[in-house]
Amino acid sequence: MTLRSVRFKQVDVFTSQPFKGNPLAVVFDADELDTAQMQAIARWTNLSETAFLLAPTDARADYRVRIFTTQGELPFAGHPTLGSAHAFLDSGRAAKTPGRLVQECAAGLIELAQQGEEDAGAQWAFAAPPATVTPLPATQYGALRAALRSEAIDFTAQPCGVDNGAPWLVVRLASAQDVLALDIDYDALAAVASGVGAQGLAAYGAHAADGPATFEVRCLMTGLGKGEDPVTGSANAAIALLLAQQNRRPGAHYTVRQGTVMGRDGRVAINYDDMAGKIWIGGAAITVVDGSIQLA
Repeated sequence: MTLRSVRFKQVDVFTSQPFKGNPLAVVFDADELDTAQMQAIARWTNLSETAFLLAPTDARADYRVRIFTTQGELPFAGHPTLGSAHAFLDSGRAAKTPGRLVQECAAGLIELAQQGEEDAGAQWAFAAPPATVTPLPATQYGALRAALRSEAIDFTAQPCGVDNGAPWLVVRLASAQDVLALDIDYDALAAVASGVGAQGLAAYGAHAADGPATFEVRCLMTGLGKGEDPVTGSANAAIALLLAQQNRRPGAHYTVRQGTVMGRDGRVAINYDDMAGKIWIGGAAITVVDGSIQLA
């Protein structure tokens, strides 16, 4: 069998400190790989997602990406979007427009922008993609309480399914501590979430004014594999959208801590650009593994 070697990186996303964010495997020059091969590699890396970089088919895009979990392909996901952008630039490739990137994926074109000056530790952010919002019927509130084993759900902020390419059931808790204390019945939660087309829970609650961030977030997956995701761009985009729609925005910008119960310290920055009508989801990323991978 003849093998070929292509560039491979493993990056940690939503952190500037190795092993504290959400890891992503990135395979470069993946144009000759078919879906089955990509899925096999994603199962082998055994990370929450593996991204495959390909030549774009849309002239407006800097690159194209296909995103796989160990179970299947996703049309869009947040931490692979930021991680792929970091890997693309870290490999020495240049953006068509300085300070801007356009990612082509199954969900369409995703815009990314550099936040801050390069010499001051600039981070990148993606513009939250369009989403559909489906309110959870009040008849399901009891089932939601039982699934979360919590009486701290803030139903004044109506729980909703938000699908921006990765469908989440967004639920507000009374406090950050209530988020950290959740003890999930995954099977029961899957039944509730599926009713609004969601494949996981995005739970959030506010920290005190002097806390480590504006909100604490936890993301519990019920679809393609059950378990907790360390730091989640798509879910934070869903939360940010719902905060705006429910008139609960804490300001023009806010911060999130995620991954705490997993021993991580993910940090997400959300900025509302009202002039452009965009919500930017940003954070740091760092390369942890840089080398090559052998492909058949």
